[in-house]
Amino acid sequence: MTKFTVNDRPVQYRMDPATPLLWALRDASNLTGTKYGCGTGDCGACTVDMDGEAVRSCQVSIAAAEGKFVTTIEGLSPDRGHPLQQVFAADNVSQCGYCIPGIIMAASVLLRRTSDPSEEEIDAAITHICRCGIYPRLRGAIQRAGRVMRGEEVVDAVPPSGISPDEAAKTVPALRKP
Repeated sequence: MTKFTVNDRPVQYRMDPATPLLWALRDASNLTGTKYGCGTGDCGACTVDMDGEAVRSCQVSIAAAEGKFVTTIEGLSPDRGHPLQQVFAADNVSQCGYCIPGIIMAASVLLRRTSDPSEEEIDAAITHICRCGIYPRLRGAIQRAGRVMRGEEVVDAVPPSGISPDEAAKTVPALRKP
């Protein structure tokens, strides 16, 4: 049995230890914000935060996650209040949106390291493939989120989704508080 922490909740998976973390999160925990894209670690749609590092969950086994702390897009901010989530919505960064959860997770790791990243640092941290080509807006949004985090700018709050975190937790058990 593999044990680690997902979104601040201890979990135990009774799955083959070689199972990719992506499938444990999606299939066993119903955390479907982490997307399957290529399965080779190239696209980045499956990116999660594991112990402060942006990792491609399709390339990490649950055995390799043993004892670690994993944060998915659902755990970043249950009310979508994280500056990245707010800026991405306010600035209409997304087009199809498929790659956005992975990009936001990688950007959150970057912004924890430096709240004022250069374009070069953003390009180095965000190696995701976006078929919609949002890269110029993406760089600006990450820099704006950094300014929000530093208290230099305020983003108008994006309207709530209409789904309370408690209601979401009824459907997605992995969102329930321990």
